[in-house]
Amino acid sequence: MPLSHHHIRTTVETYLARHPHERPQLGGLLEALDRPADVASRSTFSGHVTCGAIVVDPLGRVLHVLHLASGKVLAPGGHAEPVDESLAEAALRELHEETGIPPQAVAPWPGYEDVPFDVDIHDVDARPGKSEPGHQHFDVRFLFRLRSADQVSVVLQEEEVGGIEWRSLDKVASPSLREKLLKLTPAVEPGTANASALIYNDRGEYLLHLRDYFPGQIWEPGMWSLLGGGREPQDTTLEHTVRRELDEEAGLHIPDLTPFGTEEAVDDTGATLPIAIYAGNWNGDARELRLTEGVMLAWFAPDDLHRLRITPSTSDLVRRHAATFPAIVSTLTSHVARASEAERRPASPRGTVPNVIGVHLYLERADGTVLLGLRHPDSAFAPSTWHTLAGHCEQESAITCLVREAREEAGLLIEPQDVELVHVVHLVDRVGDQPRLGFFFRARTWRGEPQLCEPDKCTEWKFWDPTALPEALVPYTRGVIEAIRAGHLYSETGWA
Repeated sequence: MPLSHHHIRTTVETYLARHPHERPQLGGLLEALDRPADVASRSTFSGHVTCGAIVVDPLGRVLHVLHLASGKVLAPGGHAEPVDESLAEAALRELHEETGIPPQAVAPWPGYEDVPFDVDIHDVDARPGKSEPGHQHFDVRFLFRLRSADQVSVVLQEEEVGGIEWRSLDKVASPSLREKLLKLTPAVEPGTANASALIYNDRGEYLLHLRDYFPGQIWEPGMWSLLGGGREPQDTTLEHTVRRELDEEAGLHIPDLTPFGTEEAVDDTGATLPIAIYAGNWNGDARELRLTEGVMLAWFAPDDLHRLRITPSTSDLVRRHAATFPAIVSTLTSHVARASEAERRPASPRGTVPNVIGVHLYLERADGTVLLGLRHPDSAFAPSTWHTLAGHCEQESAITCLVREAREEAGLLIEPQDVELVHVVHLVDRVGDQPRLGFFFRARTWRGEPQLCEPDKCTEWKFWDPTALPEALVPYTRGVIEAIRAGHLYSETGWA
């Protein structure tokens, strides 16, 4: 049966008991509850209730979905249904339907088991095609924490959801929600309250920290571990925690840190201690770092970890990360083997500079439109900007890389024999930067339609008219598309 006015009013009044200053702005909802119309029904166009699920993962990020109907990136949520026994249950049902995340994978945030975290009123545009006039949504939002990000498989509701994003607290889409989330204190936050940095270099080695041997005074004395530590009151997110710890412990600043997962460490009492892990690339000399805690810092290949005094959870974490990078794994050998190989390898000619090789898919439909992807707002390169499907070559040929990237990023199946080179661009972002060679390949035929297979990298795929490209487009991509249409095979940019 439909949710009762009594249940909805009680839930709203419980919320207002905590936020009495919001009563005037929720006047429209309170008036709707005084009317006889069913405020939980989506056909009540004087305004009706919707339910949202605010899900925070162990790394302190908030789940957002791309709603196809509105084109907006919002928290999961939707209309109440007759099967829902409470507003919170409706929020969990919508979370499961839109993302595939089951109710048992999340838990109510302590202190918000029966109280909404936020209530928002917003206007909804008319939809003549469905005979729906413009109306208001009274959005009641509940706060949940994700129990374990490693055990959740996301399955999108394709007809309504175009992709997902995990956003840091300061980038939450809703202003009122963002303000409340930023005020949550670390003492209130459950689960992970520690963060460490998994730092790797281009040689496939990992930076490890040898702790002081002070049994009973420090955790894991005399062990090799990752740099990191516990969250402090001034840390807004766990990413802030790990960045602060890197600075304090080693004076180390890494521009790009990416959430990798959670290490389930075990303390001296045998209790499990979840640690949020952020991965980042750095190629400096560990001996030059300003170490303020512990004995030393050093680089180690995964194959050398068995020689160290290191916890199984840290060792497994390093090996798991290395396994996700085939190009790195393939170069891992012992220090002796690397040294002897370097001795045999002839020196590069003076002035030689390595060039990064990138491949790009120029996918053109019969109507002439070209496929572009909108890069994730947190991307290190060109955030919230349109770009072709692209990737860097690993230990593989350029066409093999293209076929792999098309499958991994968009679910497109392309045969190598159906690929042709249509342009090469030689570019640098700024004078003095590492140069890049970009190969643009056209696929004459392919199977499948573009899908958001990596929503942490791309939030939308769309075919664009090449004469009306989006304003927020990577500059060299715009130039290459124009060059391809003009029949030019080669161009340069950034060298002046």
